[in-house]
Amino acid sequence: MAETNSYEEQRRRQMEENKRKLDELRLHKLSAAVRQAAAKPTPAKLLLPRNPRLDAPTRRSGRIASLPEQPDYRPAKAQRNERAELPSPVPAYATDEERAHAVTKAQELKDRLGSDHPAFIKPLSHGYATKTHHMSIPTHFIQYLPVHDEIMVLVDEMNNQFDVLYSCKPDASHRRPMVSRWRGFAAEHKLADGDCLVFQLIERRKFKVYVVRASSYNTNDH
Repeated sequence: MAETNSYEEQRRRQMEENKRKLDELRLHKLSAAVRQAAAKPTPAKLLLPRNPRLDAPTRRSGRIASLPEQPDYRPAKAQRNERAELPSPVPAYATDEERAHAVTKAQELKDRLGSDHPAFIKPLSHGYATKTHHMSIPTHFIQYLPVHDEIMVLVDEMNNQFDVLYSCKPDASHRRPMVSRWRGFAAEHKLADGDCLVFQLIERRKFKVYVVRASSYNTNDH
């Protein structure tokens, strides 16, 4: 019985010794891990790869390098910006006197053309002269025009011809036929606000067009 107690006591002391050693070993490993983490260097910042083309020295011909410095005739950046920011010119609008003068001269011209071919006069606003692609025809003149949409010809005083499209369908605002592709004729003849035109129907699908300039008011005696 005494031998049994002695064995148990020895076994218990051996187990305590093993546990003590195991605890010391764990504490040693933990201390080592802490020291290793403290001594670990901070990772360096990530550097972008250098562009060899940018880092390469600029090569310059010896012949060019020996020449004197050439002056720069290009306008300064500030001057170029000022030019770009200049406002567009304000369009010229005719005065009441210039408009009245153009209408009067156009009416006199229409009277001289006679009544063999029907004609009408068309005072121009700024939109008709410079912007719109359409031109309305007075309602009273519809009786002389085709009853279907057709290509018509405008002939100027130099006998240059311009094809336009005549539409029988009334416009939503003007309630009268319209002439499309008008912008080409207006641009070619540099029409301006206040000008007045005389349209003379010389054939079933052909107009002779005369231009009376509003600016002519300043070149005539009043």
